[in-house]
Amino acid sequence: MDLKSNEPFWLLKNGLLSSYPSLKSDEECDVLIIGGGITGSLIAHQMIKDGYQTILIDKREICNGSTSATTSMLQYEIDTPLYELIEMIGEKGAVESYKACSKSIDDIEKLTKEIKARSGFKRKQSLYFASKKKDAIWLEKEYIARKKAGFDVTWLGAEDIEERFGFQNTYGGILSKQGASIDAFKFAHELLRFNLNKGLKIFDKTEMKSVKYLRDHNLVLTTDGFNIKAKKVIYCVGYESKIMIKEDFVDLKSTYAAVSEIDKNKFKNIEHTLVWNTDHPYIYMRSTDDERLLIGGGDEDFSDPEKRDSLLNKKEKEILKSLKRIQPDYHFYTDFVWAGTFGETKDGLPYIGTHENFKNSYFVLGFGGNGITFSVTGMEMASAFMKNKKHQLSEYFKFGR
Repeated sequence: MDLKSNEPFWLLKNGLLSSYPSLKSDEECDVLIIGGGITGSLIAHQMIKDGYQTILIDKREICNGSTSATTSMLQYEIDTPLYELIEMIGEKGAVESYKACSKSIDDIEKLTKEIKARSGFKRKQSLYFASKKKDAIWLEKEYIARKKAGFDVTWLGAEDIEERFGFQNTYGGILSKQGASIDAFKFAHELLRFNLNKGLKIFDKTEMKSVKYLRDHNLVLTTDGFNIKAKKVIYCVGYESKIMIKEDFVDLKSTYAAVSEIDKNKFKNIEHTLVWNTDHPYIYMRSTDDERLLIGGGDEDFSDPEKRDSLLNKKEKEILKSLKRIQPDYHFYTDFVWAGTFGETKDGLPYIGTHENFKNSYFVLGFGGNGITFSVTGMEMASAFMKNKKHQLSEYFKFGR
C-alpha cells in the first residue's frame, strides 16, 4: 500500500460502523453510562443483561476516543510485574488481579460468541522477552512468580527465541499460553448494536455539562440543555477522569503505533503471538485480523494533543529502530502511524469503584496496557455494586489506596 495515515488504523479499516442521535429530550433511567468506548459498551452490556433501564452518552462519535487508538492486545500480564506487585500490595491481591485479567480473556471469547461478533477475536500466546542482559535476571524472577501462581508459562533462552520466532539480540523470555487479540473498535460497536435491540438507549455528541448529586438519584444536565435523571451514574471516561477528579491518581502518557503488511518469510509465528519486551518504555507487536503487523511503543508523558501528534515521525523511527534490533534484515513499510493517550497508575491497576465526591456513582477506569481486560473485570464488579454486594478486588482497585 502507498497510503500512510496519521489517523488510527481501526477507524480507517472499519469506517463509520454505526451512527446514533444526539439527546433531544429529557430522559430517565436506572443507569446512565458516560463514555461510549470499549469500557462503556462492556458495562452497558452487563447493565442490560442485569435488567436495568440503561442510557449511554458520549460527547464524541461513539468509540472515537481511546478505543479507536487501542492496539487491542488482550493479556493477563499487568504493566507491573507480578513479583513487584506482590511486594506492593501483597500476594493475594497481586495474584487475584493477574487471574482476573486472565479470566477476562476467556470472558471476552464467550462474549464474542454470545453476540456473534465478527471483530477478529483470536487466541494467541504471549512472548515477554528481555531486551538487555541485566533484565534477564528479574525476568526469571517474574517467571518463577507466575509459575508459582499457577500460570501456564515456559522459560525460553535466547537460542529458543531465535529458533521459534526469528528474533535476534534477546536474553531469554517468558512464553505464556494465555493471550488474544481483537479489533476492539469493531467489537465495541457490535456490543452496542446487540444491546440497542434489547432496549439500550445510545446518544452520541451528547456532553455532560453538570451533575446534581441528589439523595436517591442524580440529575445530569447536557450541554444542549436536556436532563437525564438516573438512579446511578457509571463513569467510563478513561483518562478524561483526570479532569473530573482532583487527586493525582493517574499519569497521562502518549503512545505511538504503526501498521504494515507482513513479510511472512521474515517472521515466525507472529500471527499466533503477542510480543513485548522489557524496555522502558516497552515495544509491543501483534498481527491484525487482516494479516498486517502492528508495532507500538515510544511512550512518553502527555502534555497536549498537538505536541503528541507532532512527534509521530520521530516516534515512528524510534519504534522501527527497536524492531531492527531484533529483526535486522526486516524492512517495515509503514502504511499507518498514529498516536493515542492512556493513563498509567503507580501500581498498574485500574480504578473501579466509588469516589466520595460522586454520590450514586461508580467509576470503571481501566488504565494501562490492560484497559480492556480490566474493563471486563469491571463488568463483574459493577454488577455486584448495583446489587450492594462486595467484590474481592474492590480493596485493590479503590480510590485512595
